[in-house]
Amino acid sequence: MSMEATAWTQLHNVMNAQADRRPFDRNTLRRIAAFARPHRRRVALFLVLSVATALLAVATPVLAGRVVNAIVTGEDGGTVTRLSLLIAVIAVAEAALGLVGRWLSANLGEGLILDLRTAVFDHVQRMPIAFFTRTRTGALVSRLNNDVIGAQRAFSNTLSGVVSNVVTLLLTLGVMLSISWQITALALVLLPVFVLPARRMGTRMARLQREAAAHNAAMGTRMTERFSAPGATLIKLFGRPADESAEFAARAGRVRDIGVRTAMAQSAFITALTLVSALALALVYGLGGFYALRGQLDAGAVVSLALLLTRLYAPLTALAGARVEVMSALVSFERVFEVLDLKPLIEEKPDARTIPEGPVSVEFDDVRFGYPSADKVSLASLEDVAALDTRGGSEVLRGVSFRAEPGRTVALVGSSGAGKSTIAQLLPRLYDTDEGSVRIGGIDVRDLSADTLRDTLGMVTQDGHLFHESVRANLLLARPESTEEDLWDALRRSRLDGLVASLPDGLDTVVGERGYRLSGGERQRLTIARLLLARQRVVILDEATAHLDNTSEAAVQEALTEALAGRTAVVIAHRLSTVRAADLILVVEDGQIVERGTHEELLAAGGRYEELYTTQFENPGTQAAELG
Repeated sequence: MSMEATAWTQLHNVMNAQADRRPFDRNTLRRIAAFARPHRRRVALFLVLSVATALLAVATPVLAGRVVNAIVTGEDGGTVTRLSLLIAVIAVAEAALGLVGRWLSANLGEGLILDLRTAVFDHVQRMPIAFFTRTRTGALVSRLNNDVIGAQRAFSNTLSGVVSNVVTLLLTLGVMLSISWQITALALVLLPVFVLPARRMGTRMARLQREAAAHNAAMGTRMTERFSAPGATLIKLFGRPADESAEFAARAGRVRDIGVRTAMAQSAFITALTLVSALALALVYGLGGFYALRGQLDAGAVVSLALLLTRLYAPLTALAGARVEVMSALVSFERVFEVLDLKPLIEEKPDARTIPEGPVSVEFDDVRFGYPSADKVSLASLEDVAALDTRGGSEVLRGVSFRAEPGRTVALVGSSGAGKSTIAQLLPRLYDTDEGSVRIGGIDVRDLSADTLRDTLGMVTQDGHLFHESVRANLLLARPESTEEDLWDALRRSRLDGLVASLPDGLDTVVGERGYRLSGGERQRLTIARLLLARQRVVILDEATAHLDNTSEAAVQEALTEALAGRTAVVIAHRLSTVRAADLILVVEDGQIVERGTHEELLAAGGRYEELYTTQFENPGTQAAELG
């Protein structure tokens, strides 16, 4: 590698490395070794190839010197031919080893990325809902992308670079000293002129790059928020487009200015180092030529020293920044391990049980629960805060007990924040109770397998979330093995078959991000179709008609009637008209069940339910404030 190429490489490494002066963490190194253990044979072969390549790299300049000597001394042409052929063979071997080494490097790096990404992805899927409500999605995705790739560089670049550079440096230095220790010593005097500016300039440019990255991240976040359907609507309604554009342009302008400064600094640096390279070669040729003319050195040795000089400066410069590269890789590993070290609050037991076939009951037995504090479920770096909020743990549910008989419907009503949705989240074990138990079919949900819970219990929430995929893909999420007939049957029963049939691509029509290409009622009916397709025995409806107009609500209610038939159901509703037919209505206030009974019984009792009912139907405009 030429000095100029080495300079660019060194600048790139320092600019992109994360400066960190912490000592090596032995535990991190052990964990890295554990990830590398399945690839240990390829790592060993990779290191052997790196050493072999370094040996060949040093052999070529020595042979070139012998060719010059053979020409100068007038040896027979056979010697020159043999030496030239050997140089050619070495060149071919070096190229072949380089290709094999690159294949191994890519294989190791990509294999490590696969292992790390899979480990992080699988681990994140086991995290509780509280983790996702607090974490910035972009920061979490960055761990799966940027940090994993940073860790991969430790194997694909840093590891091989350190080994091959150390071998090349020792061999080159040994050969140069054996030829002329005086010229070698003078050549090393210029090394600080090469290395120190690279480190200083690299640090300066790293600061510029970090600033540019911060501006780019801010612009990316801004575009993500403003270009989503809800964000674009908010800006059109309340935003100031001129101010938005001005702020975006200011950041983009700063990135432009940084780009210009970086380009000029890089050019000035490389020009200076090219000059240093020329001066070093001039020194070798000048002093070497002087010795050669005096008979103290042959001409071939001068050529070998000049060629070896580039082999000396390149590894020295690369090794000067090796610590930064290694620490950068370690930081990336630590950031990945930081996520893996977050312990999921919900763990499946090794001997998890299944639920027998047939209708099942739902039972809450003296359940007490408080949401966990941030320090138990999140990381400050994923929330973009200096320190995690340690508040939490205050009881949201206080001694909740009720039973939904098989095939019956229990409705939860009450004020906003009373704890109704919390009750719904405990059933599918999105959280675990602090005290008491939640049972399905007489079995505590903590004793059930995750697969059994998913197969037994389905939920429809008020936002009717859909993925940016086709109608078919969103439905098959419930039952991947469903046939075309199954899909259309579910759509028919949810009163949505006519709409889907009229869409341009039918079942293969993409519904848009979060399903925004469909109306609110259509989204809800599609989530109900998904529920019908899953054929689960327990259904939770968490304000499934909360934000619908009367027409959409009527269509959704028809679909819900179909969905609830023969199933055990827990229904949360703020419109009391939707729960009149429930077998049991529970009034929840301040985390407790304060009343229970049928619609008629509760109205006759003249308590909180009767107050909510009267308020809602005598003054409908207050229902949003009273109920949720």
